[in-house]
Amino acid sequence: MCPGHHESAGRTKNTHTRPGNPYLKAVLGTAAMNAARNKDSYLGARYRRLAARRGKSKAIVATQHSILVAIWSMAQTGALYDDLGTDYYTRIQPLRTKRRALRELQQMGYIVTLQPAS
Repeated sequence: MCPGHHESAGRTKNTHTRPGNPYLKAVLGTAAMNAARNKDSYLGARYRRLAARRGKSKAIVATQHSILVAIWSMAQTGALYDDLGTDYYTRIQPLRTKRRALRELQQMGYIVTLQPAS
């Protein structure tokens, strides 16, 4: 599940994933699809963010890779899986989330003024 890497003139090009164990790919694909259906997990939130930008199939492959990286990390460190939560991206980048919400409301035709909560 390692993504292919093709770079030319400093730009990364789209490529296919490298060949690997087909049984592992099948298991990771099933796990990624189940994670994508889960509304209350980091992996589900990651899938939805990627699917909106890149498409469903590329988002599934990226989720498979995230699961594999998490498994490798747990095997190396001996730590248990700690889910980051669905609001992970909102917590690490609150300004980006605010700007996106404002932009969406403005595109819908609303005039928005913000006042800080007391």
